[in-house]
Amino acid sequence: MKQVVQNYKSGELALLDVPVPGCKPGGVLVRSAYSLISTGTEMMKVSEAGMSMVGKARSRPDQVAKVMQSVATNGLPATYRKVMGKLDSYTPLGYSLCGIVEQVGPGVDDVAVGDLVACAGNEHALHAELNWVPKNLYVPVPEGLAPQHAAFGTVGSIAMQGVRQGEPQLGEVALVIGLGLIGQLVVQLLDAAGVRVVGVDPDPTRCELAERLGAAACGDPESAAVEAAVAELTGGHGVDQVYLAAGGGSNGPVELAAKLCRDRGRVVDIGKCRLDLPWNAYYEKELDVRFSRSYGPGRYDPEYELEGRDYPIGYVRWTERRNLACFLDLAARGRVDVGPLVSHVADFDDAVKTYQSLKDGDLKAVAVLFQYPGQTDGAVEAEAPEVAVPEVKRSTRTFTPPRRPAGAPVRLAFVGAGNYATSMLLPHLAEREGVALSTVVTTTALSAANAQRKFGFAKATTDLDAVLGDDSVDAVFVVTRHSSHAELTRKALLAGKTVFVEKPLALDEAELAGVLAAVEESGNDRLQVGFNRRFAPLLQEAKKEFGLRTGPANVRYLVNAGRLGHGSWYLQQGSEGSRFVGEGGHFIDTVSWLLGADPASVYSIATSGNEDLQVVLRYPDGSNATISYVTTGPSGFPKETLDMVADGRALRLDDFVRASVYGRKRWVSSRLPKARDKGQQAELDAFLKAVRTGGAMPVPLESLVATTAATLAVQSGLAAGAPVTLARTS
Repeated sequence: MKQVVQNYKSGELALLDVPVPGCKPGGVLVRSAYSLISTGTEMMKVSEAGMSMVGKARSRPDQVAKVMQSVATNGLPATYRKVMGKLDSYTPLGYSLCGIVEQVGPGVDDVAVGDLVACAGNEHALHAELNWVPKNLYVPVPEGLAPQHAAFGTVGSIAMQGVRQGEPQLGEVALVIGLGLIGQLVVQLLDAAGVRVVGVDPDPTRCELAERLGAAACGDPESAAVEAAVAELTGGHGVDQVYLAAGGGSNGPVELAAKLCRDRGRVVDIGKCRLDLPWNAYYEKELDVRFSRSYGPGRYDPEYELEGRDYPIGYVRWTERRNLACFLDLAARGRVDVGPLVSHVADFDDAVKTYQSLKDGDLKAVAVLFQYPGQTDGAVEAEAPEVAVPEVKRSTRTFTPPRRPAGAPVRLAFVGAGNYATSMLLPHLAEREGVALSTVVTTTALSAANAQRKFGFAKATTDLDAVLGDDSVDAVFVVTRHSSHAELTRKALLAGKTVFVEKPLALDEAELAGVLAAVEESGNDRLQVGFNRRFAPLLQEAKKEFGLRTGPANVRYLVNAGRLGHGSWYLQQGSEGSRFVGEGGHFIDTVSWLLGADPASVYSIATSGNEDLQVVLRYPDGSNATISYVTTGPSGFPKETLDMVADGRALRLDDFVRASVYGRKRWVSSRLPKARDKGQQAELDAFLKAVRTGGAMPVPLESLVATTAATLAVQSGLAAGAPVTLARTS
């Protein structure tokens, strides 16, 4: 089998062929599926190995002290031979992996051959194709947790033990210094525990990632914004606890902890940073300094780790194995999301190259995974996942929209009056002939009153039932935050209303199923989702000029989404879904409309932090579409550019400003529009016509469901690392 090793004397990294370990009693033999590179601990070790002997001595004064003691005891020649012999040997790397049990040793009865397990230990969860793992250093992976995410178990346990040492309580405020791999996990664990978190890191990308994953605010350690955020969240008292998850030789983290911690607060050291405590600062506040030892109780105890002797739960509630199981459970239930932390997945055969890229700075990453060989040598190969596109079932009784008096205006109610509603929808409706803005519903009275004053609603309220029970209301617009779309849509459909819901329709499969259950129960399928780009006049004209096609097409759609502003609720992924789930349906719907079909499969890959996505859609006729969704592009570059090529012709859309078609003749849109028209007005026209006449909705419900399912499948594909088949159910 192959294993990653390093010579600490020369710094050489190698992928060696070594013997397969035996399966000893009290443990299991595990074939690796994924193992995690700790970009902090492991890369520190790799960097140290490349130093001169003097550099090594400076970086490890603890080892120098041991050498001096050995010289005093055994003499210089013997000590020299011992030290050089140890340095000039291959040592293993790695301590966190997920794999399949291949053999069970005597005395083990909690797992069987074929079970998926997460493993820990710098002697037992190595970057190797096979590892023998003792009983207290593995746990079964919960159902539904992807193996690449389960490979985070050990580092998750390290973060969890650090958080336990801080003893956080509901409502407290914490400061996390260092937003690398451990720091990002600490942020999520604290957020899951009801603690508000301020993060500190000089890297703005890591700060933004931490905010997306639950931090209230993040910033550079030199920035006044961090101190201001702490003052605002704590009323000027300082944070209750500080977690030092930084590395390096600076004493800045320790000094910042003292500055921003409250009187008698707690400071927990998780990382390996300089700890020259400024005595006066720590004394005057009587700060409680604590250390967190690796994965938890049991670490470095050979009777626990090697002999399998557990600690009684009544005396030691959280051992390293229980921490490992707890972290995996949180990940499986979605309370911790490690997916955005995966910056790169490398083939195990490229291990040496990957380490070198990390060391040289060519690969900048929070977390890197090794993926082990496929079925040809017996390792795990992930099955292609499948996502069901639910069938739209309508009630046996026919739903008939309420009769409207001839010539009466269409009466509309709005649930929500945020930025999109007030800037993109209501301006098209406020002065429109034949439309009456009946009622606006918001969660706060002032928001409702402002919308009523500005757009002329007849009534303003915070009572949703007042709208759903009002027979005079013809249609309801749902334009709230994403997390409430599905439930509000479901209620409105059951109340017999025609519904316009801004995208997304749902944040997960369960929410989508709830909406369709309401359709089946009520027979009311009068629903429109705000996928407006298919209605854009310029794109409509370009499609008409392109004409019918006979062969498969290739579509390329670049979306230069840009970065979100600090504090945007789009960053609240835990409650509002990912950014792509929020708006990706726009682009999938546009492509599907151009191709005249719903996608059959989705494949998605992401860059660091899942910020930039490549989404590849395959269609039943062999057509392909690639949506590049990027947040790191320049603001001056066009937001959306689209190309479609088929049958010797090409269509191009330049940010809804110009369109062109190339073929035997070239067509270019005749004039530049005064403003980018992305189809909102035309979509509203089509929706109001359906409401007024009782005719068919602008977009079939089956298409809306297929687009939503494909959008949700993007996240499933990222987690699985494989194409996702969109299977139609019946």
